[in-house]
Parts: sequence; C-alpha cells; structure tokens
Amino acid sequence: MSEKLTAFAGKRPTMASSSDGDGNHIHNKILLGLPAKEAEMLLPKLEFVRLKVHQVLHEPGDTLKSAYFVNSGLVSILSVFPDGKCVEVGLVGKEGFIGLPLVAGFRTANTRAIIQIEASAFRVDSETLVGILQQGRALDRRLQQFSQIMAMEVTQVAACNRLHEVNERLARWLLMSADIVDSNCVPLTQEFLAHMLGTRRSSVTVAAGMLETAGLISNSRGRVDIIDRPRLEEAACDCYKIMRTQRAEWRGESHTE
Repeated sequence: MSEKLTAFAGKRPTMASSSDGDGNHIHNKILLGLPAKEAEMLLPKLEFVRLKVHQVLHEPGDTLKSAYFVNSGLVSILSVFPDGKCVEVGLVGKEGFIGLPLVAGFRTANTRAIIQIEASAFRVDSETLVGILQQGRALDRRLQQFSQIMAMEVTQVAACNRLHEVNERLARWLLMSADIVDSNCVPLTQEFLAHMLGTRRSSVTVAAGMLETAGLISNSRGRVDIIDRPRLEEAACDCYKIMRTQRAEWRGESHTE
C-alpha cells in the first residue's frame, strides 16, 4: 500500500519536493496503512508543511483549526499549568497524529504541541478531517488506536515522573526519542530536556553526567548521542520496556483484524 500512497501523493501540487530530498514522500504510518479508497479520499486534502524547532502547533484552549499527520521529526505534547510550568506527557513522530480531540468530536486542545526536533507533516483542515472521518472507517479506526497508545503512554509517563529517578527517566526519554526519529543522535539542549522532564536543569546536568561517565551517551552542546544502547536500556526505568512491549502487542493485534 505504501507504494500506491507515495505515487498518489506525488501528483499533488501542495506536496512539492524540497531541497533536502524528503519532499512529499509519505512516511506517516497512519497514512501508509489506509486502504486505497480512503487514501484517494484523504490525500488530495493534505498539505505538506515544514515545521521548525520550538514551533507551537497549538496551546491549551486553542480551537483546533488544523490537524497534522507527522511525517518526520519529533513533536512534544506538554501539560501546561496556570503558573506557566509544563511537563512532557507524550512524544509523537511519524507513527502519529496531532489533533486527537477532533477524533472524539471535540474542537479545542487541552495540551501544548511543540516541535522538538525539526519536523515535516501533512496538514489537513479540521472541518475537512471531521467530514472524512464520517466516511472513512479505516482512518477513524487507526486514529482511535493511536489515541489509545497515547493514553497508555501518558499514564505510564505520569507514574514514571512520580516514582523514578531523573537519570532513569532521562535514559527512558532518550530511548523513546531515538526510536521515533530512527537515530541515536538527539539534537537537544539540557535546558529543553529539563522542561521535558519537569525538573531542574541542574538535575538533568547531573543525570546526563552520570550516563556519560558510564559510557552510555556522549553529551555535547545542543545534542546527545547514544553510544551504548543495550546498557542505556538497562539504565532506563522499566517504563521504557513496558511501553515498547504494549505498543508491539497492540500493533500485532491490529494486523490480525
């Protein structure tokens, strides 16, 4: 199905190729899994967009005018408090979608979605999406499944933030991010990591130093490289394996439908 989708997308003027070679090729797993009939209904309505680091897609309370099928990069989902403090509760990459309240019939966001690693996406107008969901059973099903995955991860991350040490949470976070972007290099500053983990920058500095001294990561200005992934998995809390195992189990169930 992926070849059919890529070929169809190549005919769309709003998905023109760009200089970095990524162009309009579809990598989003939700789109790649659609049957041809629903793909032909949805793809002409999509607009290929580039998203810059720290670009905000929506804030809590915003009316969702657009939704995004993430095609590359990394989007953080943050819970924001009245005093301005925030903590990350989810990560979305090419397997996912931004705009889940629309799937449930809601029109406003309850979180902040911010680009963490430079990304690309296929954007769709919210009204258009809602109309297509009423006709596209497979699309609705896949978005409902992704919603459950996100809910599972939000629950696990909440427990993780309460029960586990910063160095364990940092290892878990680096592994999750590396999985999403398919790279052992994660371009992030310690200040941003502190916001994501909901802790002080000094705590992240100490935690990163522990992992680096142990030879698990290399931490330089603006980027973290995973040097020894098997040992980093051992250093991470159980949450990483729990989430990865559940994802794999549900993925297997969806393929048997």
